[in-house]
Amino acid sequence: MLLAVLFANSEGNILVERFNGVPAEERLHWRSFLVKLGSENLKGVKNEELLVACHKSVYIVYTKLGDVSIYVVGKDEYDELSLSEAIFVITSALKDVCGKPPTERLFLDKYGKICLCLDEIVWTGLLENIDKDRIKRLVRLKPPTDF
Repeated sequence: MLLAVLFANSEGNILVERFNGVPAEERLHWRSFLVKLGSENLKGVKNEELLVACHKSVYIVYTKLGDVSIYVVGKDEYDELSLSEAIFVITSALKDVCGKPPTERLFLDKYGKICLCLDEIVWTGLLENIDKDRIKRLVRLKPPTDF
């Protein structure tokens, strides 16, 4: 199960988070742990260079894209290889939405579309869609039609 997907800015503030199967009382621990992990290890890392960690029998794959840090946490069948596939899909969708590696401002400008993409990629803790073109089709924002 994919336990969490988090996006944070360079100061460690959470921009987007999705938790699945994580009790509310543990979420604060995970937020602070992931931000601390990133602040210690993401300095000087190139865009999309993947880092892997293990904590409490779960796997964590994280990277940096522009000014945004991305963390994906999984357990059981979602080992580091599966998580690296998930983070690759998430980063490519993020680049498609933003058009380039995002600054914090660009990320927040495209917040709605990024959340739609994330919901199509990860649904209730499972990796749902990994095809880039399918994700683009699913998140097209069209005005409602009159019936």
